[in-house]
Amino acid sequence: MNTVQLIGEFLINIVLFEPEIPPNTGNIIRLAANTGSHLHLIKPFGFELDDKRMRRAGLDYHEFAGISTYQDWPEFDQQQGENRLFGISTKGSKHYCDAAFQSGDFLIFGPETRGLPELVRDQVGADNLLRIPMLPESRSLNLSNAAAVVVYEAWRQLRFASAD
Repeated sequence: MNTVQLIGEFLINIVLFEPEIPPNTGNIIRLAANTGSHLHLIKPFGFELDDKRMRRAGLDYHEFAGISTYQDWPEFDQQQGENRLFGISTKGSKHYCDAAFQSGDFLIFGPETRGLPELVRDQVGADNLLRIPMLPESRSLNLSNAAAVVVYEAWRQLRFASAD
């Protein structure tokens, strides 16, 4: 694991499994910085971490976000131990707003073009596989939008702890 910066206790952990599009990751860095979340990035990435498109989307917020990187899912899994994991997937049967989030939970989002793989979905379990409701003909939301929706619901349930 490579930790770029660790800041205090994190309420929510955002996990991007094999992210592919730099501006989405940049936007989520900004989301993490503004919500006091920690961002976990699982390789391989579809870009370099110093990609200018990612930096532009994240502006200078990367300095304020805790970011950890992992070589693969097994390394991430080994590091997290017994923490609660929630997968966000169109294959989930439970709506994200029906989950009872707790401080320290991990919200796992899959790659933009493939979603969460079966291995990860199976590991988090059906009860922790959440979906964002959409119209029946819709395929998916943009990754950074989906992350914002779920992170803000989790933070709301935690009564916006640490917010001004």
